[in-house]
Amino acid sequence: MKPLDRPARLAPGARVAVVAPSGPVPEERLQAGLDVLRGWDLDPVVAPHVLDRHPSFDYLAGTDADRAADLQSAWCDPSVDAVLCARGGYGVQRMADLLDWEAMRAAGPKVFVGFSDITALHEAFATRLGLVTLHGPMAAGVDFLKNARAQEHLRATLFAPETVRVIASDGTPMVPGRARGVTLGGCLALLAAEIGTPHGRTRARGGLLCLEDVGEETYRLDRYLTQLLRAGLLDGIAGVLLGSWHECEPYEKLRPMLADRLGGLGVPVVEDFGFGHCEGALTIPFGVAAELDADAGTLTLDEPALR
Repeated sequence: MKPLDRPARLAPGARVAVVAPSGPVPEERLQAGLDVLRGWDLDPVVAPHVLDRHPSFDYLAGTDADRAADLQSAWCDPSVDAVLCARGGYGVQRMADLLDWEAMRAAGPKVFVGFSDITALHEAFATRLGLVTLHGPMAAGVDFLKNARAQEHLRATLFAPETVRVIASDGTPMVPGRARGVTLGGCLALLAAEIGTPHGRTRARGGLLCLEDVGEETYRLDRYLTQLLRAGLLDGIAGVLLGSWHECEPYEKLRPMLADRLGGLGVPVVEDFGFGHCEGALTIPFGVAAELDADAGTLTLDEPALR
């Protein structure tokens, strides 16, 4: 894997668009998130369909076409410096093929932030646009609105990325050692679901794979990991970072399965790295060259995540 192109960092007064590519967004949480962004001296603009509800499926924020149009319009608007997702849920895979990727490529690089269901867009931005993205808190997320660490780490990444080149966690080694590679990953269920799709990658050789998930039974997580292994996606990866497993089974029950599926890769694996569906979630840039130290629980970026 090669490092991807880095977008420019944000400056005070930057215009940021908030979009909802997945699930419906509670208005009060959206307004609270906008207040946080304004407090950072950003100029947030809300895409037209963010507060929509799909007429038939209440788990979607508006129709597929409208969600896609919001994202594409925001990305192709030259006055917008960053696109932030309001929340995850489900729905990206329904609208990803409605985007005009050539037009988005022509619009040039900008900052993109989200996680969970947004994993499918991280993959697409990597494979179709060749662009570094940020796996980080979302504008209307409860974990973002009520946690100072999550806010401050994202803010530092956006405005002063050189100050967070070393991402330090409370992580411990499942498999000790150091590894160098290019970061990628996200929600395990979505990575498995992306295999065989137009935007899913077929290999991650030389990658530092970041994995997390929420609300899944251990046997389902086993199935997702087994799918990645059988598809060859984990062949030649350099290392693995495990984030949070919120609302899954207790970790002492989950850990043996993770060790069984990942321990045989022969690469460093760090657990409890502090990203994903958890309080104080760290922002992890995807597409950057870095060194993982599983023993120290650190990820050291070769360059700041943003230019």
